Amino acid sequence: MNEQILIVDDEPLMCKSLGEVVRRAGYNVVTASNGYEALEYLQQEQVSVIITDMNMPKMDGIEVLKQAKAIIPNISVIIITGYATVDTAVEAMKYGAIDYITKPFPPTKINSIIEKAVNNYYAPHINISHDRPQIQKIISSNPQMIEILNKIDLIAKSDSNVLIQGESGTGKELIAKAIHLHSNRNNHSFVAVNCAAIPEGVLESELFGHEKGAFTGAISRRIGKFELAHNGTILLDEVSEMPKSFQAKLLRVIQEKEITRIGGNNQVKVDVRIIATTNRDILEEVDNGAFREDLFYRLCVIPVFIPPLRERKDDIVSLTNHFVKKSATKMRKDIPIISKDAIDVLLNYNWLGNVRELENTIERAVALCTNGNISKNDIILNQRKNTSKHTPIQVGRSLNDVEKELILKTLEEVKGNKQKAADILGITTKTIRNKLRQYGYEQDTEDDNS
Repeated sequence: MNEQILIVDDEPLMCKSLGEVVRRAGYNVVTASNGYEALEYLQQEQVSVIITDMNMPKMDGIEVLKQAKAIIPNISVIIITGYATVDTAVEAMKYGAIDYITKPFPPTKINSIIEKAVNNYYAPHINISHDRPQIQKIISSNPQMIEILNKIDLIAKSDSNVLIQGESGTGKELIAKAIHLHSNRNNHSFVAVNCAAIPEGVLESELFGHEKGAFTGAISRRIGKFELAHNGTILLDEVSEMPKSFQAKLLRVIQEKEITRIGGNNQVKVDVRIIATTNRDILEEVDNGAFREDLFYRLCVIPVFIPPLRERKDDIVSLTNHFVKKSATKMRKDIPIISKDAIDVLLNYNWLGNVRELENTIERAVALCTNGNISKNDIILNQRKNTSKHTPIQVGRSLNDVEKELILKTLEEVKGNKQKAADILGITTKTIRNKLRQYGYEQDTEDDNS
């Protein structure tokens, strides 16, 4: 066996005796006298299983567990203790311990637990790449996410259209790419289109292309995104932002599997799989008449729901470690160690921007940290202002006036970014555009994400 087992205990005699038992079972053994020493070793070497004492000075077993999972997300951790309590056992399991055992214990028991732990280490439930190393890893130990990841192969093989729903920053595009790369279309193009960022007047040209001379400025033929994605996959990101007037054209393309370039007369056959995403409650959009019901059913053959980061806080530590390594590598810095206080700050934050906000926060912390350590002072969080809290409502004003002031003040807070304002207010960017026209403001055709 080549598996390496790391034993962490502040009692040298315990390290020695347990180490002998594990070696006799055929494993390689390394020992550490405290948590810091163990974590330093994990930064440099590959370890399959950690056996750590619960009660140690400086860093207890739970903290070793959390930090080890941050460094190697799929590592198996066994906690041993002479003072077992229900609370610590529950806490250990909450943070991903494979087992929690009380001293003294017979050698046969620890050997069977180690065997289970090694098998768990090699289980494929965290890394969806399987035998395709080109697929980017999706890090998660959350049951909801693991269920999604385990279904990716089945979803990929079906070739049906997929609708991925989730808040901004949850990783919808990453899931879409994984589905494409696991599918039989993976040797062809994956073409992403941000429907929220394309002005209504150019959306048809962007998706379907145009012929030379089709309109002023069309100096040559342009191939649209659907043709570029032929035999591959097209991602319609934030599809719920697509204008209602254009939705019928998309529906026809799905039904007929052909497009017509603007200014052209010939139908061009396209064989594409559509993966659409939305950060809205799209059924509510259907009920409100903003999104066609028939198009919804064409797109939502297979629904996928991505939970927000605040509902899967068990992923924060492992994602944090991943982003620490990624940022340090990009900046050509030594990988810093993140303190318990810093981890606690991250765990107690609400993460309205989800994984994307966490990544930005960690990149900033890596850039600012000194002495190879990230402290809580290096964690600079976005202080979101509650617009309604700072906008007193006067009795006697009309609802339209209050609504107008709320929208305009929110836009002012986010420096005119319609997408951010829409996220804060819980409405669509299209609603904001319509309201601005209603208020007499000049129609803005710029990118709503700028």
